[in-house]
Amino acid sequence: MKRLQAGQRIHLVDKKDRHYALTLKAGDVFQISGEKIAHDELIGKPDGTMVQLSTGKPMVAIYPTLAEYSVKMPRGAQVIYPKDLAMITIWADVYPGARVLEAGVGSGSLTMALLRAVGEKGRVVSYEVREDFAKTAMKNIQRYMGDVPQFTLRQDNIFEGIKEEDVQEGPFDRVVLDLSEPWQVVPHAAQGLRSGGLYLSFVPTIPQVMQTVQALENTQEFGMIDTFETLLRTWNIKGRSVRPDHRMVAHSGFITVARKIEKGVCELRELRADEPETLIMEDQQSDGEWV
Repeated sequence: MKRLQAGQRIHLVDKKDRHYALTLKAGDVFQISGEKIAHDELIGKPDGTMVQLSTGKPMVAIYPTLAEYSVKMPRGAQVIYPKDLAMITIWADVYPGARVLEAGVGSGSLTMALLRAVGEKGRVVSYEVREDFAKTAMKNIQRYMGDVPQFTLRQDNIFEGIKEEDVQEGPFDRVVLDLSEPWQVVPHAAQGLRSGGLYLSFVPTIPQVMQTVQALENTQEFGMIDTFETLLRTWNIKGRSVRPDHRMVAHSGFITVARKIEKGVCELRELRADEPETLIMEDQQSDGEWV
């Protein structure tokens, strides 16, 4: 049974599903709106236990999921929301044992998702040019994940290139960018990625996407380029009263994914917006296997 421990970040959740974040410390007291509870009353209790504040108000004490933690943790930069973290790790196909280059650490939410995906046998090397962001991210990561020996954080400018020591073990399997100008990193990504490796960038606007895709195409080393966004709508389910919630997490950013291919190989998706796309049906295949 997992128990709440001193030094750990936990959430207290009320009946309205409001989350209150705190770091447990012996002798401290959590207070909100005239109500309080001593941390000593929480330390040692099972994860998911019901507790009462000084007024008798019930709350549930839990270890937050990464999704819950990432939206409540201290932040320097804007965080990437859970809906996009999930899409990034799947579409970038970040797997246990992978070597991942990340740039634009921000507050650390994406970094934690990548670290979880690569596991203990993988490695994440992250570049962050701003010292304040790097410090905030490292604190957030350590508070939630503890020591992570498979993680290297560099306070460096990725626009100037990948450091030689970072590719001594070989090229990276994945490059994941959360930067305002990811197209400036495309040439470095082409050099640092293994053949067949995946590139992914996250940006908020379409003009940024356009410049990024153009840079990817110009290298003649990236193919199978796709761009998409994720819209999340939750539903209210109460007995027979079923409806979508009035608010939804709509646009937050665009994800662009590309695969590194042999230089000079023709782009696999040659159609452009002004050309009609032809759908090839299964019964039209002359040979080979339809996938």
